[in-house]
Amino acid sequence: MKLASIRLIAGDIKTMVAFYEMVTGSAADWLAPQFAEIVTPAAILAIGSAETVALFQPGSALPAANRSAILEFMVDDADAAFERLKDRADVVHAPKTLPWGNRTVQFRDPEGSLVSLFTPVTEAARQRFGSR
Repeated sequence: MKLASIRLIAGDIKTMVAFYEMVTGSAADWLAPQFAEIVTPAAILAIGSAETVALFQPGSALPAANRSAILEFMVDDADAAFERLKDRADVVHAPKTLPWGNRTVQFRDPEGSLVSLFTPVTEAARQRFGSR
C-alpha cells in the first residue's frame, strides 16, 4: 500500500488552492473546476470543493472542520520559510526545534487546518528523513 494523496474539502477552493500554491511554490493542476492537485515529490495534496462530497456520501466531509490533522511539508530551511510566509498566512508558532529533532513552524490555512513546515536538524532526524 502507498499513501498517494491527502485531500482537503474546501468551502472556497480558489482561495485554498492559491494558499497551497503560495506555500509550496508549485502550481496546481486543475483536473476539474471543483478539484485540483498540487504534486510534490513525496505525495499529492488534493483539494476538492464542498460540492464534490455529494459524489461520495452527502455530509461525510465538511470544509473548515479539521482540528486533528496537521499537513507537514519538509523544507530546506524552516526559518526562511517562516520569513517568506509570516505576513501572508495565519502564524500558529514561529520556528522552534521540537524534541524529535525537527525545526518547525506552523500556520493555519484559510479554512483552519494546521500546516507545518519543518527541517530535520538533529543527526537522528536527518537520518530518519534521509537528509544530509
